[in-house]
Amino acid sequence: MRLRLPGRPARRDDAAAPAPSSSGATPAPSTGVVDAPVTDGVTGVATQAPAPVEGRGVRLQAASRTLATVAAQFLLVAAAVVVLGYVLGKLWVILLPIVLGLLIATVLWPPTRFLRRHRWPPAAAAALVLVAFLAALSGIVAAIAPSVADQVTELADQATAGLQDVQEWLQGPPFNFGEDQIGDAVDSTINSIQGNAQDIAGYAVTGVSAVGNGLINLVLALVLCFFFLKDGTRWVPWLAAQTGPRAARHVTALSQKTWSTLSEFIRQQAFVGFIDAFFIGIGLWILDVPLVIPLAVLTFFGAFIPIIGAFVAGAFAVLIALVDQGFTTALIVLIIVLVVQQLEGNVLQPIIQGRGFNLHAAVVILAVTAGGSLAGIIGAFLGVPVAALIAVVYRYCRDELDGRHPEVQDDGTRATITGDESGAVVTEEPAQPGPSGPATS
Repeated sequence: MRLRLPGRPARRDDAAAPAPSSSGATPAPSTGVVDAPVTDGVTGVATQAPAPVEGRGVRLQAASRTLATVAAQFLLVAAAVVVLGYVLGKLWVILLPIVLGLLIATVLWPPTRFLRRHRWPPAAAAALVLVAFLAALSGIVAAIAPSVADQVTELADQATAGLQDVQEWLQGPPFNFGEDQIGDAVDSTINSIQGNAQDIAGYAVTGVSAVGNGLINLVLALVLCFFFLKDGTRWVPWLAAQTGPRAARHVTALSQKTWSTLSEFIRQQAFVGFIDAFFIGIGLWILDVPLVIPLAVLTFFGAFIPIIGAFVAGAFAVLIALVDQGFTTALIVLIIVLVVQQLEGNVLQPIIQGRGFNLHAAVVILAVTAGGSLAGIIGAFLGVPVAALIAVVYRYCRDELDGRHPEVQDDGTRATITGDESGAVVTEEPAQPGPSGPATS
């Protein structure tokens, strides 16, 4: 009996009428589809691959066009990101004072707003708050400097004594290094330092230049901060007025959300830093570890670089305790630092963080690492705020695509731009239900 493949015309002997069954009923006519596996005409071995069906080529071409379109879009987006990063890198000298000024302005805006609500002129309110801020920083530095100058000399003497103890320990069992071997190692280290004296001098000059640039950026940031506090309320109406009527509400809402997110981040990290500095400082004071106030201040500022900053500040505290008090005290300090950081991460952070602001710890570490590799300490400091702002913009776009009306605030109002040729202002109006349903935040 011969097998006939699908779509192959029937031969004359295949077209014979079917024989009736034993029951007398005529069997159903053949459909031309064979259930047996397809066989090779030469060897007669059955294959496991299904026979091709009609339309496979058309669907393959459609899938290829879709893949090519997606690949082209991805390449365009990647190219745009690269170009944007290149432009921002070239403009970083200008952008850095602006960013630092905005961060300082988020801290100083609440007292400035308080004074302006009590009928202070904008310039006077901004100047008073900025001068008070600078006076507070100067007072902290003046209070810390004498104790640091006094205790650093003691720590240097204790470090020298510690090195002598290490040398005596190496000369005893189990190492049993001779004095000549240790002296040779010290001499080789000194010779290596002297051989690289030019490189070390170059690094020192680079460090001095970086400090000078940092001071210039700080002065520019303070000047810009004054103007942000004085005229910052005009920025959102001006920016929204440059767009169309439909885009103005999104520009206004995104500006408000990014500003509130940045302010919330600074306040939260300042509060977390104060708690860490307070409890770790209390522990260092009880253990009579030197440089308590400088270490507490370092812990406070280290909180603005999440995870990495706390680790570095804690390592400094443990190192100073090891040099001054010994291994046991250093171990106790390490336990105190770990306990405080665990309480902060597992208890304090979930309580004070607002809804929708949480960033996963892995995202925080990646943001700090990427920022540090791109722009050093400043990049590590700015990495998490930038990641938080990117998350805000992403969530806003996602909610807008889903028809959730993210421009509506929690109180049921929506910011809108009103005005005429003479100027524009931001006003609040009740949100109306959108075409996809009631407006929700």
